[in-house]
Amino acid sequence: MKSGLFLLTFIFLAAISAQSDTGKVKILNGDTFTDIKVFDPILVSAGMDDQKIKDYQLLKRRVRKVMPYAKLAAYKMRVMEDNLALKKTKKEKKKYIKLCEQSLKDLYSAQLKDMTIEEGKVLMKLIHRETGKTTWEIMKNYRGSGETIFWQAFGSIYGHDLKTEYDPSLDYQIENIIKIEKLE
Repeated sequence: MKSGLFLLTFIFLAAISAQSDTGKVKILNGDTFTDIKVFDPILVSAGMDDQKIKDYQLLKRRVRKVMPYAKLAAYKMRVMEDNLALKKTKKEKKKYIKLCEQSLKDLYSAQLKDMTIEEGKVLMKLIHRETGKTTWEIMKNYRGSGETIFWQAFGSIYGHDLKTEYDPSLDYQIENIIKIEKLE
């Protein structure tokens, strides 16, 4: 019994001295922790065969390539909406939209033409993620229903859907890549 009491006292004194040495004591759910280290989360995926790893690396490359364009599109859209709110007449708004569209074409058409079909699909998802609007809604808002339907039909030839939405639970790999690569 005395050895048990001695052992308990020794553990108690060791715990007190450890607390005084580090000064970093955390109490979580009644448990006392010292020297807590926080690490970045990592993705552990057992069972990824070579093809899945290759597909993931390809998706990673696509996301890294198109994410700056999605962020830029969201920023330009916010600026454009702010400026449109200042315009009084419908004619001024239409003229401003055409001017913005032309400047975007001049600046980015070469880079966007170099994108693959799959990169375009990822870009549409990321634009929805950044703006909260699908490319269908954006086009319909700024260019009208007729032109939006035309581009939807044209895009469907290449497998695009302007109504593509970003869903973090379904597109978890894209979300994971954005977090790991710190693209936000």
